[in-house]
Amino acid sequence: MPRVTFTDNLKRHIECPPSKVSGTNLKEVLDAVFANNAKLGSYILDDQGRLRKHILVSIDNELVKDRINLTDTVAGDSEVYVLQALSGG
Repeated sequence: MPRVTFTDNLKRHIECPPSKVSGTNLKEVLDAVFANNAKLGSYILDDQGRLRKHILVSIDNELVKDRINLTDTVAGDSEVYVLQALSGG
């Protein structure tokens, strides 16, 4: 099953422990994680189910390409990494 991990920076703002969930694409995997943590889901996805602008996701060290429909393929042994992009000056 794919493993989903969140950065320490996100953990400071919202509860998001690592999870092993089933799914064959990013949407299925994230839906499985958010099924038990709706608050996390609303922090990562906007009201239309797209990745928020300040969130980056990689699957096996490759940034996802489909930030709108979340159709990027996730293998059974994939590592999905969710991080919050930081800005400032």
